[in-house]
Amino acid sequence: MTESMTELMTESTLAPAPATSDNANHHARLHNAPLFEPLALGDLTLAHRVVLAPLTRLRSTQPGDVPNTLNATYYAQRATPGGLLITEATQISLEGKGYPAAPGIYTEEQVEGWRTVTDAVHAKGGYLFAQLWHVGRISHSSLHPEIGLPVSASAIAPAEGKALTAAFQPVDFETPRALTLNELPRIVADYTHAARCAQAAGFDGVELHAANGYLIDQFLEDGVNHRTDAYGGSIENRSRLLLEVIDALIAVWGAGRVGIRLSPWGKFNSMSDSNPLPLFTYVLQQLAVRSIAYAHLVEPRANGGADGNLDASAPDAAASFRKAFPGALISAGGYLGETASQAVSSGHADAIAFGRWFISNPDLPRRLQLGATLNRYDRSTFYGGTEKGYTDYPALDESGAATANE
Repeated sequence: MTESMTELMTESTLAPAPATSDNANHHARLHNAPLFEPLALGDLTLAHRVVLAPLTRLRSTQPGDVPNTLNATYYAQRATPGGLLITEATQISLEGKGYPAAPGIYTEEQVEGWRTVTDAVHAKGGYLFAQLWHVGRISHSSLHPEIGLPVSASAIAPAEGKALTAAFQPVDFETPRALTLNELPRIVADYTHAARCAQAAGFDGVELHAANGYLIDQFLEDGVNHRTDAYGGSIENRSRLLLEVIDALIAVWGAGRVGIRLSPWGKFNSMSDSNPLPLFTYVLQQLAVRSIAYAHLVEPRANGGADGNLDASAPDAAASFRKAFPGALISAGGYLGETASQAVSSGHADAIAFGRWFISNPDLPRRLQLGATLNRYDRSTFYGGTEKGYTDYPALDESGAATANE
């Protein structure tokens, strides 16, 4: 999740759709061509480079955080032959839960629910990776009362934003409990268990969520990690938990089925680091040695809470770390068709992950390929709810005209 949910739950603004004309459509078709070249990504070969970004939607069945047939419809609508979809962030344990109605991937019921989703995506010829998530301090004790306080690298609460209770009520963040050294093997074991559950559910691979201020990021960045043990201080120490988890995922899946999401220079969830360039260079170099399927970078220019609000002065993450990670690199953050194609053509990124525009355009790859008009998205329906704003956005028919999804 990279949006401020407490703001969006009360926001009903419809985003403007990019304007198009016949000439503009022809121009878009020509310039979007790089997005529709095949891509070797770990053990897979993608038919195109338009990726569904992980998008928190909070529509799992309660109690139990179990994926359901509505979720299966949502993902199947966005599946294409040889296309890659990444699930919404999915907690690896009850302790890792940070938002009500977010799905899990650690119980038999959740595995059965996800199997419905993976079957639906595979029926369309698509690939689906599960994004594995532990939120760390971005949680509230009401979500796991038997466990108690949220946990983190250090006992430091986020300075901004609100936690969401089990009743969807925004409240001040609690000060988290710092994980002890003896607990960290349990965290790694929870990721291992979730990875095995993802296999049982029929996924094609897993993505470690190490971005946007959640637990792995909390260990990485020294604005939050004030530890003085083997998991704090130096870049190598702060990267230790991430690499232990990656190695555990590789042991389950093989390197060619494991990806990671990182957010260098990201500020979401009150994150900061004193020297991000060497930190993320080291991490990506270590990941390159392991030959994982891909690295997925969130561009710092994109502000998750504002449409079209891109900070032109922010570093270009994909360009900055291209040499550190020569494998498949997915870039996310504020892209439209032409800017996405430019990022691929330049060699800075190999694929582009789309978020909001994929929410409102279930057939986004086809629309980009045709240069077709995009549906507007409604922010008020992003988090929680029913099929409204989830599975009811129209797709194009064979003639290119919009038709309602059923």
